[in-house]
Parts: sequence; C-alpha cells; structure tokens
Amino acid sequence: MANPLRKLGFLTIGLFDEADPARGHESTLEVIELGERLGFDSAWLRHRHLQFGISSPVAVLAAATQRTSRIHLGTAVTPLGWENPLRLAEDLATVDILSGGRLNPGVSVGPPMRYDEVKGALYPDTADVEDFTYERVERLLRFVRGEPATGFSGTQGFEVFSDHVQPHSPGLGDRMWYGGASLRSAEWAGKHGMNFLTSSVVKADGESADFAEIQLSHVQAFRAQHPQGRVSQGLVVIPTDSATAAQKAKYAEYAAKRLPRTHEPQGPARMLFSPDHVGTSAELAERLHAHAAFAAIDEVAFALPFTFSHEDYVQILTDMAEHLGPALGWRPGTP
Repeated sequence: MANPLRKLGFLTIGLFDEADPARGHESTLEVIELGERLGFDSAWLRHRHLQFGISSPVAVLAAATQRTSRIHLGTAVTPLGWENPLRLAEDLATVDILSGGRLNPGVSVGPPMRYDEVKGALYPDTADVEDFTYERVERLLRFVRGEPATGFSGTQGFEVFSDHVQPHSPGLGDRMWYGGASLRSAEWAGKHGMNFLTSSVVKADGESADFAEIQLSHVQAFRAQHPQGRVSQGLVVIPTDSATAAQKAKYAEYAAKRLPRTHEPQGPARMLFSPDHVGTSAELAERLHAHAAFAAIDEVAFALPFTFSHEDYVQILTDMAEHLGPALGWRPGTP
C-alpha cells in the first residue's frame, strides 16, 4: 500500500506561439499562480532550447517569485550542457533570495541535444573540450554551497570582492535535485547529497522491461546512498473528473498516440517510457496505488501534457487538487 501523498506538484513546458511569445509566458505564470491558490506544494518548469517552450525557466521563475508567496518553484530539469556552472549558481541564488527560499533547481548532465548542430553557436572555441560529465554538476554544487570560486577576496581600489558566489543563499544547497533516468544516476545523486527526480522515462539497464519495477530500483538505489534525501516522481497524469466530452476525447487521443513507445525499450540507450495515465481521480488513484515506484515515494510533480490549451491546464490542475490529491491522501497547503 502506498504512503499518503505528502507533496503534490506539477511540471509544465510553457509552450508559446512564435508570433506571440508574451501570451505563452503569461499563461505559464498564471498557471503557477493557480497552482498556489489550489494549494499545490510545487510548480516546475522544463527547459526547451531553440524551440517554442520556455528557454529560460530561471528568468520566468524570478517573475513567479513576485506573484506567489508559498508554492515552491523548480526546474525539471536544467541541462547543464547549456550552462556555465558559476553563472548559473549566481542566477539560482538570486532567484532563491527573491523567493524567500522556495527554489528547487533540478539539473542533469550530458551533451546538449543535437550538439553537432548547436555547438558552433554555443561553444565556438571550446566545443571539443567541454566537460559534460557529473563533474559539471559537482562544480555547480560547490558554488551553490558556498565553496570558494576564486583565490581572491578583499578590497581593490573602491571595490570589494568575495571569493565565493554572491548572493549566497543558505539552504539552497539542500534543495538541489538531480534528474536521472538510470541506476547510475540515482546512485550518483545519492552519494553527492542531492535529491532525486525520476520521471516518465527510465533506462532499462538490465533484463527487466517493467517500467515501475525499474523505477523502483532507482528509488531504492538512491535511498541506499542518501536515506534522508527526497524523491519526486514525474509521471504524466491527467484527471478527467470535470473535463468536457471534447477534452476527454483529446486526452484519450493524446495518450493513445504515445502508447506504442511504452511497449519496449527504445533505441540503443534502451529508454523505456511510462504510459500516460488518463481517467477519473478514483481510477487514477487505484492505478497509482498499484504502481510499485509510486508506492515507495510521497512526493510527485505530475507532468502536464505539452500540447494542451490554457483551459485544459486549468481543468487538469483543479481536478488534481480537488479530487486526485485527496484520493491519494494529500492535503492542500495553506494559500
């Protein structure tokens, strides 16, 4: 039997129309505000570079800090191949200060997507020597946690210099998350004192092709290294309690189109996708309680489908907060 759900969050990509990007970004901020009013514990943004989704979640979350007061704000995830760890540490600390300690940065490593096509613009002089390993995360962690970034501090002329990132936000280092799909990543995150984000895709490292079984093994491997660490699960979950007939049909079609990729591991990396979960909150609660990995966690950041309308997100989030969350044992936070 699953534990009562302690923290309920959601994840969005923040799509926008190329001809009117302001409307899409405003919609994302309105969705975050709605999440706070409904009592959600967290709202997370995903990065999209050179696409029509939010390319700068940290900037959008800075705006969200001024329009919310309670809900935690996260990235799920920031691909560090696109980032300079020192500069990112400064941005994260700044937004955490603005939020009053509500930022939860999630990161991952590896070369940027479509690296051969983008490396000339991203790293024109260093593309072949950039380090996209876990060391890039370790650099970020050191800077966020207040370790020295240089060997100099003091006054030079009229200017005062610090040897570590400013502003420093105490507590942010404990709210760093690693988004991992493999057993190795789960273990690494635990060893380095991070929290662990597991999503709707995992790597089938062994013989098993059972998504829930593989995801559970990752949760267990992480906790073996970091028993006090937090784990959040990010499946695509779409409650239909108050949905119109047209919305229900749209949601069912969306899930059906994505179902074939869940039947077996995909590609050389053997990535295995979870089915999208669509149904009434009672149906979803029953399905989730039978999910081996869900039964082992007490935090979620359910992913909103990327191609739906603002009105669809309002319906989905409202049903999550008013029906699905309580069916999973969750109680809304105080606005």
